[in-house]
Amino acid sequence: MRFPVLTLSRFATAVLILALGAPLAVGLAALSGIGHRWIDILAQFTGPALMAGLGLTLMAGVTRLWPAAAAGGATSLILLGAGWPQWMPPDGIARAGAPSMTLYSANLLVRNRDVEAIAASIAHSDADVVVLVETPVQVLAQLDTLLPDQPYRVVETGGRYATDGTVIASRRPVRKIEARGGDNHVVAAVQTPLGEVTVFAVHLTRPWPYQYQWGQITQVMALDASAEGLTGPVILAGDFNSVSSARIGRQIRRDLGLVPVPGWPGTWPTRLPSVLGITIDQVYRSPALAVLQRRLGRPTGSDHRPVITRMTLSEPQPRP
Repeated sequence: MRFPVLTLSRFATAVLILALGAPLAVGLAALSGIGHRWIDILAQFTGPALMAGLGLTLMAGVTRLWPAAAAGGATSLILLGAGWPQWMPPDGIARAGAPSMTLYSANLLVRNRDVEAIAASIAHSDADVVVLVETPVQVLAQLDTLLPDQPYRVVETGGRYATDGTVIASRRPVRKIEARGGDNHVVAAVQTPLGEVTVFAVHLTRPWPYQYQWGQITQVMALDASAEGLTGPVILAGDFNSVSSARIGRQIRRDLGLVPVPGWPGTWPTRLPSVLGITIDQVYRSPALAVLQRRLGRPTGSDHRPVITRMTLSEPQPRP
């Protein structure tokens, strides 16, 4: 009578171990550092893969399928290591007594018409600086309603869909800086409680296979060109269509010398719980800034969650 039970147990163990193959492939792709498009597209889903790995591990443990539980634990550890640079990058060391600034950044979705939700989300953030990408023209026409506390603005229209625009708004004066190399970003020098900060509003193209495979790479090269010669703190914020631990994040860290703000929980898509999402809506900072808090904002009607980041000046970095 024990033979069928043993066979069923072995079958269930095999099924669970096979199911772990998909999250394991994601973890190995993310850890590999390989920038090939096939590998990079897998590396975007480290967060959901970790949740899947933990779920399968729990299932194996509850049913006492110990070989599958061990395989699930190992897979989850691999995924945790792969996602750690994305979820827990260094915050920097806050300078004692320095003021702080709050940045609100969001992809509003070109089809979104929920001005009331957008306005409530921004107001609740109490932001000093607001970055909006993929802003519908119908929403752009109501910026005074949306941004009553951020009257200083740089607005660029005619974006990717020719029916949207990009906004950098602030409580204090802003000055537009001409961007180089494309329309995927808008740049402004913004007066903040920390002094002048150069803010990039960024919206990179979707990754392969939806767009040509070098699109994101060349757009980051354009960001680098626009950042050349800048002095003082720099912030990149917006929709990067890539997690910070994948090839685009590595390129930004290497070429622009910027550090990602922690990216957990995920920002897209809103139809899933944030712990199952992926963080393609990001903020990058120069080492002159330190992160005090990162959280998600209230819904705007978009399929992206807003990101609210509070920053301050960092302690000076010791010279090597």
